[in-house]
Amino acid sequence: MPLRWVREEPPVWDDDKGRVVGGAPPGVFSLGPFAPGEVVPGDWWHVERDGRVVGYGWMDHSWGDAEVLLAVDSDARAQGIGTFILDRLEDEAAKQGINYLYNVVPDAHPDAEGLTRWLQRRGFAPSHDGRLLKRTVHPHERSR
Repeated sequence: MPLRWVREEPPVWDDDKGRVVGGAPPGVFSLGPFAPGEVVPGDWWHVERDGRVVGYGWMDHSWGDAEVLLAVDSDARAQGIGTFILDRLEDEAAKQGINYLYNVVPDAHPDAEGLTRWLQRRGFAPSHDGRLLKRTVHPHERSR
């Protein structure tokens, strides 16, 4: 059951986003509300397994850094999909010359401490402004 990474052009609010992103517990995301078919801001990718959307990655960049979010279908958690999404987002950021990825874990997130630990295990570090940062490794740096 390989995972498939698909860039959305243009990204629109649809039933799958409503199920995976919109179905997250209160306090996880501060998106929307969006109407079906409405174009959503930022760069979006979805992850498919066996033709079913099981997760989303989102990136919004400015000034050389990019905020990232990810969402995994509640039925597909603890199966490596979140790490897959984060790895692909880092690849996408590196291709675009982005210096840092960051995430801000909302205080209202139902498992803020757990999510923070999960991101830190994947190379994100706390910054002075409350963000979790990870330096992006650009393709030319990987061969060193």
